Formats: sequence, structure tokens, C-alpha cells
Amino acid sequence: MNSKLKNTNYSRENAVNYALKYANTPNSQYKYFPVNYDNGGDCTNFTSQCLFAGGAPMVFTGKNIWWCNSAGCSVSWSTAHSLYWYLKINTDNNLYGIKGKEATSTSDLEIGDLIFYRNKNNRITHSAIITSFMDNIPLISQHTPELLNIPYIKLWASKTYFMKIFL
Repeated sequence: MNSKLKNTNYSRENAVNYALKYANTPNSQYKYFPVNYDNGGDCTNFTSQCLFAGGAPMVFTGKNIWWCNSAGCSVSWSTAHSLYWYLKINTDNNLYGIKGKEATSTSDLEIGDLIFYRNKNNRITHSAIITSFMDNIPLISQHTPELLNIPYIKLWASKTYFMKIFL
């Protein structure tokens, strides 16, 4: 697909409405990724579904792919650190598809933006979508575990990355 073609509208409202609907009860139309020992989980599969519901196009070819269907899901669709880099690379190289730019403060965030979490081993292992605010504090919805509109702070996280989303 031509990288110059752009869908300029990321619907934050559609992404958040999807998140609110499926945060506690996963969408049966998608594969669910359970935790396997201390690995995996469904968090990034869920945030990718939200991005897709907000108008992000699946990308099946090119330098940076992002997709999910009955045959499976790309690593960038289903793994936190891969989605983080997918968004950054798309922005840095102006590639076709959903993009993300790191924000330095929660005051720069809106509903529909994402938050990524790094663990003590310096690996991004979790993602969530901002679905509301309370006293200017982002509330997130997520999978693994399934939670709706909770404060974004995770005590286990060694670093938090705030990601502005756009097309």
C-alpha cells in the first residue's frame, strides 16, 4: 500500500467505546492470549483491538506489519514491546498505519492514547488504553487482568511510557 495514503481520523471515541465494552469480557471474535507461567497475556491484543476499532488499518505487507485474523496475529499486534516499537517506527519513518509519539506528561494525554509499562528487567511487558480521567489522572482499561477504568499507576513498573496515538 502506498505510504502516502493516509486515513487522518483516529476515532478516540470508537476506540474507547470498544475498550469499555470488552474490558471485562473479551470479544469472542478474537483469540484470547492467556498467561503462560509468567509470560504472555492478552493486554496488547486488547489494546490493538481498541486501536483497530478506532480506525487503525491492519497492515499485512511492508516494513512494519500489524494485523490479526483467524490465521493468527502479528507480533506487533499481540506483544507490548513490539506494539510500542511499531508505533514509534511508523512515526519516525512516516509509514502507513497507526502511529504513536511519546508524551512527557499525563497532561498531554487524551482518551484513546496508550500507556506502556516496563518491568524491572527493562522490558516493556504491558500495555493499556486510556478510557477516562479522574482529577486529571488517566484511568485505563486493560486485559490480563481484565480491568475497567482503573488508575494508570502500576507499582511493579520501573518506567511508564505515555503514547499519543494518531493516524
